[in-house]
Amino acid sequence: MQHRTTVRVTASAAAAVAAALSLTACRPGDGGGASGAPAKTPTTATARATASHPATPAAETSRPATGGGSAHTGAPATSAPATSAPASAGSGAPGGTVPACAATALEASAYQAADRPSGTGVGAAVIQFANTSGKACTLKGHPTVAGAGNGSPQHNRPLTVTPTGTAASVRVAPGGKAWVKLTFVQVQGEGDGYCVSGAKPVAYPTLVVGLPGAGAHQVALSDGLFAECDNKVTATAVTAVRPS
Repeated sequence: MQHRTTVRVTASAAAAVAAALSLTACRPGDGGGASGAPAKTPTTATARATASHPATPAAETSRPATGGGSAHTGAPATSAPATSAPASAGSGAPGGTVPACAATALEASAYQAADRPSGTGVGAAVIQFANTSGKACTLKGHPTVAGAGNGSPQHNRPLTVTPTGTAASVRVAPGGKAWVKLTFVQVQGEGDGYCVSGAKPVAYPTLVVGLPGAGAHQVALSDGLFAECDNKVTATAVTAVRPS
């Protein structure tokens, strides 16, 4: 009876030892367990998480700082440099049309032409238009001409204008100039002179010269009067080339 009790105690102790060995074999960090599969350690799990979700997103660092660029190339997008062609006479400037010159943008003056008909009168005069504004503008067409009695533009006599040459737009840059040439029916003879037609010569202290869309401008000669016959004048179109 006593022998049997001893065997049971020994068997129970052996079972306890076996269970303890089994628990020791399954602790994390050992090479294997009862199933033969390797245990997942915290170090391995952290490494996998880092590989699938990196702490620093590479895609963000490859995006260009300048807006409008593609994130696929990883380089900032550069836009093509803006180009602009110089506006030729009568053409629009890049981004819009060059406006007509306002009357306030022009300063008109007059002088006797070097190339003029023979006679004792003025014969021919050049009217110069200078762009005094800060922007380019255009002039085009043939002028209107009137003789201003007593130098007053409100009391003027329109002259019959015969246009010559083809009208084309002339682009006048700030500080630039354009011209028209007026050729009169020349006064002949000495003293007060005479007109070949038999009309009486007329002398005007000033002329009022108008341009389409650019207002009317009063001009005077620095060395005489505008003496002419028949109240007729031949006028060139506005030109960018200074006439003689």
